[in-house]
Amino acid sequence: MKQFCLKILILLLLSPWILPAQEVALLKYRGGGDWYANPTSWPNLIRFVNENLGASLHEDYATVEVGSPDIYRYPFIHMTGHGNVIFSEEEASNLRNYLIAGGFLHIDDNYGLKQFILPQMKLVFPELDFVELPYNHPIFHQKYKFPNGLPKIHEHDNLPPQAFGLFWEGRMICLFTFETDLGDGWEDYEVHKNSEVTRTKALQMGANIIQYVFTE
Repeated sequence: MKQFCLKILILLLLSPWILPAQEVALLKYRGGGDWYANPTSWPNLIRFVNENLGASLHEDYATVEVGSPDIYRYPFIHMTGHGNVIFSEEEASNLRNYLIAGGFLHIDDNYGLKQFILPQMKLVFPELDFVELPYNHPIFHQKYKFPNGLPKIHEHDNLPPQAFGLFWEGRMICLFTFETDLGDGWEDYEVHKNSEVTRTKALQMGANIIQYVFTE
């Protein structure tokens, strides 16, 4: 993302916050789902991005709640888990305003999240529907090329991996990755014992997502 748009700048001017450059955060949500799944994934992905894209992401990533004003500190928010998700009206409104103002949300289904998160995202954007991304979308053609779309990291229901986007005025504000489980591929080898090839594909796709968000 080349800039956090004017609304966020106004919010920052009206508050004591300082927006960290190229910062990312993990989204903490209510409902009982394990928002904290894959604890080793983000440190590994951040390290990979910094080493291979020349980025300067903070290795000690943040955790932020859906309804917190602190969400505006982070241009990139990641969400994962297996179980239930509940957004209050206030939380849905806060997330909506954040995304419209220039923020980005990546939702990675860690298996079983889809049935819970899609209705909650409808509360956030009742007028929008997720659209499946074609293989020629730029997110698959950043530094690393994925001509067939998302890599398959875990089998789960043995369905093909899919990437869906929510678009606001032509800008993708939310990416939902399904039947791939990128986060498992980002974790330490000992956690899931994925092959080096599989883990590399997951990290490369994660790097593409971050590069797309911060540069498109």
